[in-house]
Amino acid sequence: MLFEQRLREGIADGTITLAFRRWKRSQVKPGGRYRMGDGRIAGVSSVEVVPDATAITEADARAAGFPDAATLRRDLDARGDDPIHRIGLHLADASDPRDALADSAELSPDDLAGLRTRMARFGPWAVPTLRLIAERPGVRAGDLAPEIGQDLPTFKINVRKLKNLGLTISLGTGYRVSPRGRAYLDMTQAPP
Repeated sequence: MLFEQRLREGIADGTITLAFRRWKRSQVKPGGRYRMGDGRIAGVSSVEVVPDATAITEADARAAGFPDAATLRRDLDARGDDPIHRIGLHLADASDPRDALADSAELSPDDLAGLRTRMARFGPWAVPTLRLIAERPGVRAGDLAPEIGQDLPTFKINVRKLKNLGLTISLGTGYRVSPRGRAYLDMTQAPP
């Protein structure tokens, strides 16, 4: 889910607790946590399909950051005719366990062995992808994927696997190798 600036600020200060989207099917789930693009995390408390735009109340519109329901309805009308989803939002705890893992640059022999096993299990793409990200930090995924012989969706899924191991960090554009990823590359003599 994309969070435009007005939503980020409103979610952060608690003035925005709802969002409305037109989607063929829901793109978020209750209990999900989604990065807002500025380091903060939005939590999704509920998702429901609205029967039609007339079911949106004045209170709903204000909770979504609109002055009134008519303005919100006009905004939704301009976005097509897919079903309307009402999404309950709140500012979530920004701590992500992957962040602490990524910051840990010291790898024990057990850590290193575990990472080697996981990387081998991932397949032949894993180490070259990590190397490529180390060589080209901040480069768009769409530019990196062909260099590694992958389509964009596969590349993004694979980078997420590396991130789950604490080896990469997502940037506004592209990725970079984390301190843990750098330690792994250094300890396995996998340049750069």
